[in-house]
Amino acid sequence: MTMSTIKRTVAQATLEYLKKQYTERDGREQALFAGCFGIFGHGNLAGFGQALQQTPDFRYYLVRNEQAAVHTAVGYAKMKNRLSTFACTSSIGPGATNMITAAAGATINRLPVLLMPGDIFAQRTVAPVLQQLESAYSQDLSVNDCFKPVSKYWDRINRPEQLITALPEAMRVLCSPADTGAVTLCIPQDVQTEAFDFPAEMFKERIWHVPRTRPDQRALQRAAELIRAARKPMIIAGGGVIYSEAEEALEKLVHQTGIPVAETFAGKGSMAYNDPHNLGACGATGTEGANVFSQAADLVIGIGTRYSDFTTASKTAFQNREVKFVNINVAEFDGHKHSGLALTGDARVVLEELSKALKDYKVEDSYRNQAARYNQSWDEKVAQAYRVEDKEIPSQSEVLGAVNEFMEPDDVVLCASGSAPGDLHKLWRTRNSKGFHLEYGYSCMGYEISGGLGAKMADPDREIYVILGDGGYLMMPSEIVTSLQEGYKL
Repeated sequence: MTMSTIKRTVAQATLEYLKKQYTERDGREQALFAGCFGIFGHGNLAGFGQALQQTPDFRYYLVRNEQAAVHTAVGYAKMKNRLSTFACTSSIGPGATNMITAAAGATINRLPVLLMPGDIFAQRTVAPVLQQLESAYSQDLSVNDCFKPVSKYWDRINRPEQLITALPEAMRVLCSPADTGAVTLCIPQDVQTEAFDFPAEMFKERIWHVPRTRPDQRALQRAAELIRAARKPMIIAGGGVIYSEAEEALEKLVHQTGIPVAETFAGKGSMAYNDPHNLGACGATGTEGANVFSQAADLVIGIGTRYSDFTTASKTAFQNREVKFVNINVAEFDGHKHSGLALTGDARVVLEELSKALKDYKVEDSYRNQAARYNQSWDEKVAQAYRVEDKEIPSQSEVLGAVNEFMEPDDVVLCASGSAPGDLHKLWRTRNSKGFHLEYGYSCMGYEISGGLGAKMADPDREIYVILGDGGYLMMPSEIVTSLQEGYKL
């Protein structure tokens, strides 16, 4: 039987493949890619540039900076709970390496983005070409090799037929809750334009079903036993709570058991700020109550957290010598941190099953009441920090308070660097799980405006308030132009 084929250039085939990819979770389908960001130049103009012009139903957006393009894709993916993102293309050389900083941020924050930097000629008959990095010991090296340590998947497509196996692997990583991050496909400029008879099967619609993996039942039983034996348990809620849409499951478990919650930067908003069980920010930028409870905790239940430096206050936050850890995480790598008992699985499913296993368990009333008192006393401190004093120059906390009180409950505050993230973590009154958007895994100056654009593109009905610290505005204001170009208000 003759296999049906379709002749396409590598660039055309790539885009046709991308636009046929979808994700599905809980019965809700959406396109994996909302389009492509890029700047055309040496290395991608004749390939991806032409192919995008011929693919009008795969939307192309002109950006002003390649790093900003990736930040925008990441901001979008964060708002979409990692179920949708963008592809980003660049020329070879500096266009490609401009993306490396943002690629690192995507991988560190476990957020999906597809990078397609142009590369030097695969045929090597023309060398050196403009922007080529020469090596005295290898001809199989370009600046794109710099992406390897900051990518969750990296490949170089030197022949058209390699695309047939490389693209599904790239999609697998992008759609994996455990392994997602930056995915880099380096495609030499001559290969982009090379035609090949690709199998027609390759271009059929594919739905990537994002699973809600269940934990091992014996591990779940051991976790329940550890929690029952604990006198001072506490929960550290990380970004995984929000990405898995586990907010209601967390609230149910917490209200059922009385176990108090502290929130990481990515997890802030997992619970409403005024829930009496919410101790607020944890770690180096933590609240008084969160730090007191962390110091005394004999059991820490980490949910969707990678236990970053600030979350653990450089591993000084948990000072009880007998402290144990139960880590609920879709990634086995993070689940075993702090020598914890790993409940490897989707946060929402694990919390639902843990609630059943703990149906008759409650912390002591005095412990629950202590958490409620800290929640109330900290909110009084927030009100004091927000209070405008009669002086010429307002303090940072007064400015943040004015913005917080002005915003609607569904609006979003977004920040990444400077001293503002610390104040936001401690002082911001979160009213919904998407209202607090901080890139603090990498704390990357320049994320703010471009990340804000991505957040707005993901949910245009929300107002996005961008807070800029350090030299963030001076460093990368360029995507204000893109926001105006596309009509997205920030």
